[in-house]
Amino acid sequence: MDILRTILTVIFILISLFLAVVILMQEGKSAGLGAISGAADTYWGKNKGRSMEGILVKLTRAAVTLFLVLAVVLNLGIWS
Repeated sequence: MDILRTILTVIFILISLFLAVVILMQEGKSAGLGAISGAADTYWGKNKGRSMEGILVKLTRAAVTLFLVLAVVLNLGIWS
């Protein structure tokens, strides 16, 4: 069981680092102020999910989900 705990801890640390990098790569929400003047109806506004920003949002959601699941599993106390 100690080997499995060590492996999950290493994965947890790697996901933490990955999550920090992905969050720092994202643009701030202030960059979307063009929606006030109607600039959000452009091609990029409609296809945001397919852009790099949309991919980063999806990666963030997946990493956060894995992070939370691993945090719960590692804190269950079944390892000792």
